[in-house]
Amino acid sequence: MKISKFIAPFLFVLLVSGSKPLNQSSQSDYTQYVNTFIGTEGTGHTFPGPSMPFGMVQPGPDNVNEGWNYTSGYQYRDSVILGFSQTRANGTGINEFGDVLLQPFTDERTENFSETYRKESEKASPGYYTVTLNNKVKVELTCTERVAMHQYTYPNSKANLLVDLQHGLRFLTDSLVLESDVKVENNKTISGYCHTKNWVERKYFFTIQFNEAFSSYQQLSQRNNEKAPRYVLSFNLKNKILQTKIALSTVSVAGAKNNLQKELPGWDFNSTVAQAKNVWNSYLSRIHIEAPQKQKEIFYSSLYRFFIQPSNIADVDGNYRGADDKIALAKNKAYYSTLSNWDIYRGAFPLLQILAPEKINDIVNSMLIHHNAAGFLPIWTAWGQDNYCMIGNHAIPMILSAYQNGFKGFDANEALQAMVQTSTKSHINSDWELYNQYGYYPFDKLDNEAVSRTLESGYDDWCVAEMAKKLGKNELAKTFSKRALYYQNIYDTETTFFRGKDTKGNWRTPFNPLMATSPMNNPGDYTEANAWQYFWTPAQHDVNGLTQLVGGKENFTKKLNAFFTTEAENPNKFLGQEAMIGQYAHGNEPSHHIGYLYAYSTEPQTGQKYIHRVINEFHGNTPNGMIGNDDCGQMSAWYILSTLGFYPVNPASGEFVLGSPQVKKATLHLAKNKSFSIEAKNFSEQAIYNETRLLNGKEINKPFITFQDVINGGSLIFEMIIGS
Repeated sequence: MKISKFIAPFLFVLLVSGSKPLNQSSQSDYTQYVNTFIGTEGTGHTFPGPSMPFGMVQPGPDNVNEGWNYTSGYQYRDSVILGFSQTRANGTGINEFGDVLLQPFTDERTENFSETYRKESEKASPGYYTVTLNNKVKVELTCTERVAMHQYTYPNSKANLLVDLQHGLRFLTDSLVLESDVKVENNKTISGYCHTKNWVERKYFFTIQFNEAFSSYQQLSQRNNEKAPRYVLSFNLKNKILQTKIALSTVSVAGAKNNLQKELPGWDFNSTVAQAKNVWNSYLSRIHIEAPQKQKEIFYSSLYRFFIQPSNIADVDGNYRGADDKIALAKNKAYYSTLSNWDIYRGAFPLLQILAPEKINDIVNSMLIHHNAAGFLPIWTAWGQDNYCMIGNHAIPMILSAYQNGFKGFDANEALQAMVQTSTKSHINSDWELYNQYGYYPFDKLDNEAVSRTLESGYDDWCVAEMAKKLGKNELAKTFSKRALYYQNIYDTETTFFRGKDTKGNWRTPFNPLMATSPMNNPGDYTEANAWQYFWTPAQHDVNGLTQLVGGKENFTKKLNAFFTTEAENPNKFLGQEAMIGQYAHGNEPSHHIGYLYAYSTEPQTGQKYIHRVINEFHGNTPNGMIGNDDCGQMSAWYILSTLGFYPVNPASGEFVLGSPQVKKATLHLAKNKSFSIEAKNFSEQAIYNETRLLNGKEINKPFITFQDVINGGSLIFEMIIGS
């Protein structure tokens, strides 16, 4: 049977994505609205190179290999490119990856391979990146899920290429590579592995294949502490074009070669670009919005970044290397990493359940597998290994969220056991003996973050209690429900803030609620935030309790108003103080739910005003159009959800608090051929408020809708008005 030109790309989508696309319109090219450069200037820490949804590789340019500004390897205004590596993270605050760097050049040299480039030549779209270096080599990049493909057009037939296996995006380390085993197999193939230690300690295996044979190669002399080779390859090209494919694996060289053979056996660069575009359209088309061009660019660029992670690091045959360094076979050939749980549990994971439900069970099962290997649920994983970054154990609310919302493709009792063990067996950043002894984390027993750890552990405890209730474990639920209220033990009635308390019950002094702290820059009781910003953390699971704690709804409203109007003192981006409105810091996650708390106050329209302001002031369609790290899609998820008109204050509750939609009409194309439409009637720059909301034609008398309301399909109408 012949496959038509129309059907073939669709089948490729199914094969590459490993899942059936949701109900959607396939007629529009949504990639035209994606600007991959948004967030590449400043602190967004995004990257412009190609990627695939949930893919393993992200080839792209590296300007600098270390430093906080270059956690993705790239800054828009930088004029120098070290080369093109194959992996990186989206919008993180710490450097990692940067594996297998290649750099084309034309002259004879053995050091300093960096090249300047013409900025106007740099272009990118989903699945494609190009730049022309000032040595006149045109570089083009594309990829599949596990294979990067490069195409270099040289000014003549004499061509050189650096292959640097020592390179990486480094964080607080000089050497990076612990050991390597690399072989030049023949004049078209280099393969091997590197064992690295940076943010995580990991192993990656690779194969590099060329469409033309190199005529000679030179291994460069190793510099101080180098443990991996660097080669200069020379080519006599037939038509000035050199192509190379780089496949990666966590398992073995054989696994990398199999990934290459199964995903990208041929050498048709343009076809690979087109196939990547088709796959991206299958995901981007899951939401259709009617909006001006600028808003479409911001929205679909956010949606693009949102779908980049978590990464499936299993090979095409399902094999992966786990946290215990053992090889195993993944169910459904999916094992997910790049789990920035402290960030994504808040908005990105609930949104993922709506837009990519086919991924959820495998993500949860990946976390449970990690628990079995490590003894606790993952905190923040890269390449399958935990870096223990940030605080709390927020795989817990992610699992509860999935179960609460009806995902049953994992063992619920095993999940509860993992949640309990993670919450009772001490590990890095979680000293449960100390926590239980005092009913809080005392600051004289911890180096820092005592208040933040107490508050975030309380939310996790609530989640364990809820999961226990759902499975009929009532005594267990009582235990964790009690722990979920530990936040009250560090509330100071005099200052009306949560404060650091020592083992003797004394408050830390002096106390300034405006002073932000962060472990690496200004150690103290709060995590990349201050007392103002962490005050609202208990509201995620106990907004009524927090309201009572401050003396009722009127005082709760006054506190919110003071929060958004109290000016910051010398805000520092390294302390999470970025994109500020009063004390609201949109550039970091602890603030992301706070505007929506106005829904539980006496002034819900005030919250709608601030949501509108955040969207319009802190999100743009330029390289500096993102203020604060994207953090593996969480910043993007906030924008997507808030544009649609709702956000999960409690991400594990299955509830989305209603806010102020910023688009006249949107349609979510859902599973089972269902759709959910959102309409903001009479929306304008002045009419940004709403009091009347209709769900399927019936007025909503509560401040939220549920996950089930959305996925069941239907309509949500906001009747927008000009505020009083």
